[in-house]
Amino acid sequence: MATVYDFTAKSLTGDEVPLQRFEGQVLLIVNTASACGFTPQYKGLQELHAGLSARGFAVLGFPCNQFGAQEPGTAAQIAAFCETNYAVTFPMFAKIDVNGSGAHPLYEHLKREKSGLLGPAIKWNFTKFLVDRAGKVVARHAPTARPEGLKKEIEALL
Repeated sequence: MATVYDFTAKSLTGDEVPLQRFEGQVLLIVNTASACGFTPQYKGLQELHAGLSARGFAVLGFPCNQFGAQEPGTAAQIAAFCETNYAVTFPMFAKIDVNGSGAHPLYEHLKREKSGLLGPAIKWNFTKFLVDRAGKVVARHAPTARPEGLKKEIEALL
């Protein structure tokens, strides 16, 4: 049975990153965008990452331009935006598609493991998937779910 550790993704700098690098950690995988109404969630995501990373937690950000073209920038622009506006230190990956025929294989896996209320498709930016230390997808949260509201659920897995 596949886990998130079976996938690879390109970092914002273009390096192939095997997600096996995060094996044994609790992960929150989020499709992000720089020009979305939910973009301020970067602050809460960074706070979760900074506060819990020493205990084996990481946020993984996957920019996506499929919803309202709210992530039009280049990798360098996305990196600069995240660093300048939210001091993001969690891993950010290259821009991907999360739906459709070009969807990244990781997102195909995430959607298969945890469907949303209206089916498997990702409906908007900042959909969050919580993954346990074994690489199993244990929860899916809507874009409206605030990162700080997930802290207890994350801590229970740590």
